Amino acid sequence: MAAPTLPPPLPDPQFVLRGTQSAVHALHFYRGTQGQGCPLLLSGSLSGLVHIWSLHTRRALTTLDGHGSQCVTWLQTLPHGHQLLSQGRDLRLCLWDLAEGRNAVVDSVRLESVGFCRSTVLARAQPRWMVAMPGRGSDEVEILEMPSKTSVCTLKPEADAKPGMPMCLELWQANSSPRPRLLAGYEDGSVALWDVSERKVCSRITCHTEPVMGLDFDSQKARGVSGSAEKVLAVWSLDEQQSLKVCRTHELTNPGIADVTIRPDRKLLATAGWDHRVRIFHWRTMKPLAVLDFHTATVHCVAFADDGLLAAGSGDRRISIWSLYQRT
Repeated sequence: MAAPTLPPPLPDPQFVLRGTQSAVHALHFYRGTQGQGCPLLLSGSLSGLVHIWSLHTRRALTTLDGHGSQCVTWLQTLPHGHQLLSQGRDLRLCLWDLAEGRNAVVDSVRLESVGFCRSTVLARAQPRWMVAMPGRGSDEVEILEMPSKTSVCTLKPEADAKPGMPMCLELWQANSSPRPRLLAGYEDGSVALWDVSERKVCSRITCHTEPVMGLDFDSQKARGVSGSAEKVLAVWSLDEQQSLKVCRTHELTNPGIADVTIRPDRKLLATAGWDHRVRIFHWRTMKPLAVLDFHTATVHCVAFADDGLLAAGSGDRRISIWSLYQRT
């Protein structure tokens, strides 16, 4: 009798970073001040600290303390220069100077909302750039031009729309258009596309029955993905008339997606799960490729490096680093 076919073994992390001393809520890869071949990894923790990790030595190079022991929920470097944005539950958005070994807060913006919504940046024409953040009203999004902190607009839903709080945001701009757009996932499970210049909603779709916890958008394919507190991933498209449409949904085994991210080469999608797992999908077909079952608490965040390396941060205070389906 033939032996039963065994399932392929689960992959192991390439390595694990320890030392955050609290849950990891934000991750971001960064090329560093010298443009090193090996990127640096930035992590934001529940304790309010930002760690800058060397993936070569697998140790923290430095620690940034700018959020008064309040959870760091979002990290983003600007594409030109060596500046970092960090958002914390202390209601501050901090701008850090990381050039030449510096690690000082050079400016900050006061946030009006204590919610879970992460900010987003559109930075093409330095030195000016744009940031969108949760606004003063519970359903509002505030957009500022930086570094002047000039108000561009406040995006408030139509009078008859009751989407609740914005939960996740993504600013983007098509190469063929000078007009910035904002994708926003809301508390009622909807995703809306805003024309920032016109301050109006171009399109809104209901993707989920629970709050949208994370979204990502592939501007080349005009296709995006969102995850929520339920056990469904939604894939949606944007047509030339700026209309959103749900293409397909993918049901997961367990509810709760904390974060979603598309790899820079647009080949893979990674999700961070409340069930402690990271799931990998083929982005074009949504075929499930792997379930990374390493962490022992909620995975709060996932991030891809330009070279395809994947990082996952968890409530178990560990950051796992994975090398999967490497770019060719």
